[in-house]
Amino acid sequence: MDLDNAAAILYAITFALLMAHQADSAYWREWELFRMPGGPQLNLALNLLLLLAGLAGFAAVLESHRAGNAFALVLSAAGAFAFAIHFVFLARGDHRFRLPASIGVIVALLPVSVALAAVTLAAARG
Repeated sequence: MDLDNAAAILYAITFALLMAHQADSAYWREWELFRMPGGPQLNLALNLLLLLAGLAGFAAVLESHRAGNAFALVLSAAGAFAFAIHFVFLARGDHRFRLPASIGVIVALLPVSVALAAVTLAAARG
């Protein structure tokens, strides 16, 4: 498998995990955790924008467009950030995201995000 195909597969997996987490975040009322004004309406609007941006990035990755590398690195950073921030919340004793599926998605984000970043950087170097 070449690096471009690996990047596309890892992008799809990372994006799917992040979208699964965002669906889970509606159940856990994540906007309250982050004290976001606008509640579920703003959360829904932001998730629509994230979905559109993620799909545009996936198209760029599939086309091996230079912007695909930027999208992939941003997505990998988002996955690593989601892992890190939720690890902090869990360590502080927050009651949300404690179901096995929730934890599984959050934990899976870190290695997949790191792998996406590594493959993207290797592909960018040629």
